[in-house]
Amino acid sequence: MTRRFHVCVFCGARSGRAAAYAAAAAALGRRIGERGLGLVYGGARVGLMGTLADAALSAGAPVLGVLPRALSSVEVAHPGLTELVLVDGLHARKARMTAESDAFVALPGGFGTLDELFEALTWAQLGLHTRPLGLLNVEGFWDPLVATLERQVAQGFVTASDRARLSVEPGPDALLDALGAPRG
Repeated sequence: MTRRFHVCVFCGARSGRAAAYAAAAAALGRRIGERGLGLVYGGARVGLMGTLADAALSAGAPVLGVLPRALSSVEVAHPGLTELVLVDGLHARKARMTAESDAFVALPGGFGTLDELFEALTWAQLGLHTRPLGLLNVEGFWDPLVATLERQVAQGFVTASDRARLSVEPGPDALLDALGAPRG
């Protein structure tokens, strides 16, 4: 039996101000399920995390949530996941999510989302993994970050090839395609 392709999604435990963020999380979760992929994410039932997981589950995707024990009351563990793993901290969370994933996606989010994205990107830069990474650029949310990355390249702090590790697409299917996810 062939192992299912798993997409790790970093996103907010809040929904943000624009309805488009939740709509994009739901669309991504739905497309992960419809394409026969698995979802790995932060394990919460609130914010974009909950919207993403609910949509993936409804579309038939197996969903693995990885949640630090200390956050289980703050982020409110999702009770309906295929599997919920409680770990001892944020480092253990990121390590487990990385171990279980074939690609990484960031939806809009806050500091935690950026932390997870940049750790995965840094690990790729250092050769610790070769998995593809991408931003789902909902209504230009990530445009300022992309501009910063381009400035880092222009100023010699990041190589063009390292910058190219991060795909940026406005829609779920285009992003999943860019990451090499099977179409199911």
